[in-house]
Amino acid sequence: MADAPIIIDPEKCKGCKLCIKACPFDALYMEGKLAVLKPEECRACGSCVDACKFKAITAAESAGAKVDLSAYKGVWVFVEQRQGKVQEVAYELLATGRRLADDRGSELAAVILGHNVTDAAASLVAAGADKVYVVDQPVLAEYEANVYTDALSQVIAKYKPEVVLAGATAIGRAFFAKVAVRSRTGLTADCTMLSVDKETGLLHQTRPAFGGNIMATIMTPNHRPQMATVRPKVFKTAPPDPARKGETLIEALKLVAPSTKIVRTERDASGVNIAEAEVIVAGGRGMKKGENLEMLKKLAKLLGGEMGVSRACVDAGWCSVAHQVGQTGKTVCPKLYLAFGISGAIQHLEGMRASDTIIAVNRDANAPIFGVADLGIVGDLFDIAPRLISALEAAK
Repeated sequence: MADAPIIIDPEKCKGCKLCIKACPFDALYMEGKLAVLKPEECRACGSCVDACKFKAITAAESAGAKVDLSAYKGVWVFVEQRQGKVQEVAYELLATGRRLADDRGSELAAVILGHNVTDAAASLVAAGADKVYVVDQPVLAEYEANVYTDALSQVIAKYKPEVVLAGATAIGRAFFAKVAVRSRTGLTADCTMLSVDKETGLLHQTRPAFGGNIMATIMTPNHRPQMATVRPKVFKTAPPDPARKGETLIEALKLVAPSTKIVRTERDASGVNIAEAEVIVAGGRGMKKGENLEMLKKLAKLLGGEMGVSRACVDAGWCSVAHQVGQTGKTVCPKLYLAFGISGAIQHLEGMRASDTIIAVNRDANAPIFGVADLGIVGDLFDIAPRLISALEAAK
């Protein structure tokens, strides 16, 4: 069958049934002494290909099948939700997706998976979506990688979007790559910039590479959809437009059973979420020792914010990773970012350069952080920070 995800060579098939035992989706059956595929049940997981000792089964693409790129249209955003609440990163991606869709002259769609989430469609339309695909089933109430992968893969296979974006969150990172494999396409993770090439229509996916020392722009010219994840706070949200009109489509899917079970959910005991802070007071190697971070905690409290640190502080054991800002920590976008003793390695800058206002204090006038700072102060942080604390205490 030309559109089947796998091809079974009847000359090589020995009727051993190993492929049938290996298939987790019951997509194969015996017809006489020959294995036969049920294409509508196949998820192209490759289990049967690996199980066949006689090389009788091959993936359709490796067997020479060509992908009709013209069949893929539109920009999609995977909408992450937790306990029914749409996560902020979804609105950030919808704002960016709207720009990409307009540049491409195509529709923008949102895809939300969960249970009792249909009412969220209105807010997604207001945020820029032309269509909202809703998969609302009890099995999706709690995130489970295999079920989420199956659901999103089925919707992608049915509607064939040209571009699919997701947040590089714990959930997005855990299952989005599995969706890319199932869809037989590529995935660029942790993008910091997205744009559409005016001539080719390809999505330019830019992300840090080689430890953050260079910025690489990646394209997917031969496969669809073009898939990318973006870290929260990299892009800004757009004001919602309650007057926008859009279409909501409810998808009823036959989904695989979850392979894991959630026994208990516990919140982080620290309660720290610097990604949501509007003010961050951050320290780096220039703080000299962990005890000196107490000064920044005090300053952050006076400003109604949170304390952040560079990776150097975490590596030195001065602070937990929950406070780390940067490529290997959290990406933040506060209204005010105060940096004390942070030189400004590119890995750190990628995590905070989108802040509305950046004020940097460093003894080195040539520190890279001054290149992104709105206000740079060349001086001793152990002189400047205590003065700022005293001024704020006096003002209160």
